Amino acid sequence: MTDTAPLCDIGFVGAGVMGKNLILNLADNGYRVAAFDLDHQKLEAVLAQDKAERGDKPARVIGCSSYTELLARLSAPHLVVLSVPAGKPVDDICHKLIDAGIQADDIIVDTGNSLWTDTVAREKQYEGKFIFFSTAVSGGEVGARFGPSLMPSGDPYAWTRIKPLWQAIAAKVDPATGKPIERFEPGNPVTEGEPCATYIGPSGSGHYVKMVHNGIEYADMQLICEAYQVMRDILGMTSAAIAEVFKQWNDGPLNSYLIGISAEVLATKDSETGLPLVDVIMDKA
Repeated sequence: MTDTAPLCDIGFVGAGVMGKNLILNLADNGYRVAAFDLDHQKLEAVLAQDKAERGDKPARVIGCSSYTELLARLSAPHLVVLSVPAGKPVDDICHKLIDAGIQADDIIVDTGNSLWTDTVAREKQYEGKFIFFSTAVSGGEVGARFGPSLMPSGDPYAWTRIKPLWQAIAAKVDPATGKPIERFEPGNPVTEGEPCATYIGPSGSGHYVKMVHNGIEYADMQLICEAYQVMRDILGMTSAAIAEVFKQWNDGPLNSYLIGISAEVLATKDSETGLPLVDVIMDKA
């Protein structure tokens, strides 16, 4: 590293779908991000997107060619976020960051879908080498870009460090109504409302909450599928008619993201055949 660019606020390892969008979300909220990915094309993609969105303004995302450069780009104590697949990749990167010079008071944040017991074990495993912290993330690609729900847990000191960043990029809700405040505009983040990012508790508790969240979501999806099957196979209703039922449900006490997109999908027609899209697509993932 030979340039004199200002030090970055946060480092990011992993520029895949979730990592890329979390990086751009941080950049929108005024944070400088040092980014690294073993896949050079993914790193170039996030740098190009940053350039396209900021125009002639100074770079908000700085690409790094190694873990050593990543740490050198950061103000101390270092704050590094991992957005990588759960399991072995997390430990591989932690060891590489240790080799690159990470210190005992530096923080590594795992945002992947790790098993909560693995998170507990890692906090103990890396004690004295660095502070291992975790944050479960919900909201998918769009949420990561414009406002995810964040479930941080672990060392309280680490939370004080990352709290301003996480609450800046998190989804926001109107405290009076409980409704989300949504604005899907690059460069114009939502700053008003209550952030969907609060300290969950001790190590692993954030990923545990995400596990429970996912279990509830999958149960809801199963109920929706069974309701659809009853209306289609027993009542003989068309996809359009079922879509209308879901739309009515979404206008009442059952209002939810899953009910809403179910109505939208069932009402969508295939552009080539004119038939309901749900009746045309293959019945497999």
